[in-house]
Amino acid sequence: MAPSLRWRKGDVTAPDPEVDDVIGQIAHVVSQQHCILFLGAGVHAPPSDQSRLEYPPEQRPPVGAALSQKLATDCNLSGRFPNEDATNLQRVALFYEIARSRHQLVDAVKDAVQTGKRPSPMLRALAEMGFPLVITTNYDQLFEHALFAAQKQPRVTVYTPNLEPTTDYRDPTAESPVVFKIHGDILRPETIVITDEDYIQFVLRMSSKDPYDPVPLTLKYYLTGWTTLFVGYSLLDYNLRVLFKTLRWKIDSASVPDMYSVDYHPDPLIFDVWHNQRRYVKFIAQDVWAFVPQLYERVLGKEFQPLPS
Repeated sequence: MAPSLRWRKGDVTAPDPEVDDVIGQIAHVVSQQHCILFLGAGVHAPPSDQSRLEYPPEQRPPVGAALSQKLATDCNLSGRFPNEDATNLQRVALFYEIARSRHQLVDAVKDAVQTGKRPSPMLRALAEMGFPLVITTNYDQLFEHALFAAQKQPRVTVYTPNLEPTTDYRDPTAESPVVFKIHGDILRPETIVITDEDYIQFVLRMSSKDPYDPVPLTLKYYLTGWTTLFVGYSLLDYNLRVLFKTLRWKIDSASVPDMYSVDYHPDPLIFDVWHNQRRYVKFIAQDVWAFVPQLYERVLGKEFQPLPS
């Protein structure tokens, strides 16, 4: 198995030249505004011990399993179904919806991921770099807030079951980026994709033809022409891999541009299949809190500075 690309700022060893070269390649396409940012919940993770940046717990949305466990506690999942996995968000969300209601489920998620939360330094850095097209599975609006703070004018569109997308996707730019929220927006309850049933419906919609395909033809055009950078994801996530494969369906591998995934601990099996054998994705095994400041410096030519406390 070939080694993954690994280095963290603050390590006692020197930076790996291969990692530095890859970051340079990504920085080049970001600077050319030919890079799509695929943004996941991992951007809300706490900073590593080596990072000089801070992100207080009260400002951070819970990530993945933590959100699932919070919902499980709220609906007394362990008392009613003691053998259930409290970290399985899709199943826990479905239990919550059945025990309470859809309205209460969305309210609980909103309280967890949006209310009182603030964009992380990593979100602010990514917003400043000027990605013209951002696709996210996050429900919160923190990245939109970071874009406005960076003086951008985002065009936000949200996947809506059974409805045709209406946003103008033409000519996305660094100053007017398109943000496509493919699993919904927390302030639009009808759009949220979170339970097992929601994901089944979403996958079925992925087979629809335009204009009802959740990923419009215009976005697919950019996905087949621009580099894609995954930040905040683990490709161990089955649903993400289904989405990824669907987006690449029936597209010749020679026509697909480079895709990079910042994944500090890539699953060995997924790494072997996706990185070594099929060459779908180039993994950068770094902490997000180390990778993003390096990319920021290469793109903007300056060191990222945290906001004063």
